[in-house]
Amino acid sequence: MADPDQATVLVAGASGFAGALAARLIDRHPYFALSAVTSRSDAGRALDELYPHHRVPLTLEELDLDRHGDVDAAIVAYPHGASAPLVAELLEGGVKVIDLSADFRLRDLATYEEYYVEHPHPELIAEAVYGLPELYRARIAETDLVAGPGCYPTAAILTLAPLARAGLLDDVVIDAKSGVSGAGRGATRKTHFVTVDENVTPYGVGTHRHAPEIDQELVAQGAAEGLRVTFTPHLLPLDQGELVSCYVTPGAAEVEDVVQLYEDAYAAEPFVDVVTRPPGVRDVRETNICAINVQTDPRTGKILAFGAIDNLWKGTSSQAVQSLNLMFGRDETEGLL
Repeated sequence: MADPDQATVLVAGASGFAGALAARLIDRHPYFALSAVTSRSDAGRALDELYPHHRVPLTLEELDLDRHGDVDAAIVAYPHGASAPLVAELLEGGVKVIDLSADFRLRDLATYEEYYVEHPHPELIAEAVYGLPELYRARIAETDLVAGPGCYPTAAILTLAPLARAGLLDDVVIDAKSGVSGAGRGATRKTHFVTVDENVTPYGVGTHRHAPEIDQELVAQGAAEGLRVTFTPHLLPLDQGELVSCYVTPGAAEVEDVVQLYEDAYAAEPFVDVVTRPPGVRDVRETNICAINVQTDPRTGKILAFGAIDNLWKGTSSQAVQSLNLMFGRDETEGLL
């Protein structure tokens, strides 16, 4: 029988990297109770057999909403397109949902369908709140559906949002780098060890799905309508970790002290650190922290902003728990410090 002082949480798609970490964080959370973990491909296996380091002693089951749907909340870690139908069923049953796919991140249906698939439930797009608590805290607290941001957009948007608000984004180049876990659990030729090891490779050049997501949110923060960032991700021979190096040509607005701009913007944020040197991915590994450094280049007049996150934590699963805390009126740091 569930503890009435706890909220029950289903993690659907718990055999992937993001779902498994979400299950770990919920399992250790002082308020949430992990009700079940499900998987289409690994049903019958114990999660702590699949991921011993997470130490979650539950068996993965085939999802059956008649058995698993009687919960207070669900974290859905399904692929794009496959997630929306389950999200719709859960919402219909009165369950609060954090969706880790891209199905509800983009507000424009045509843009979503250009980069992903035909949307199974476009009627729900307007209900979803973009799951960056630093930008949408109040709205997340009131919604039943949170669209978990992509990992690259999380790092890029937090790193650039203060400049967007100040009218300082005229042209933006984002050089992004991520560990292999960002590509998901399924191995491919591009993520094979012998391809990744001792190598750095750009991918998705000019076509990456996260670019319109970054554009959307920077415009929402005050950047000029029509902003198009130049975004190029690179694959690093790391298991997890992400760094964005952003080169900004300022607009007509001026700011006397760009560092102070960031310190003021994030002074009250528990999970954003404005640091005095460009951060590395080890600085934030296995934390919900985004570490940001900003400086100006007097030779070129550009603003240089660097942001580091753990792509599986702040980039995905721990940020989902941060949002879930808000949805249930909890302190957003609960279970994450």
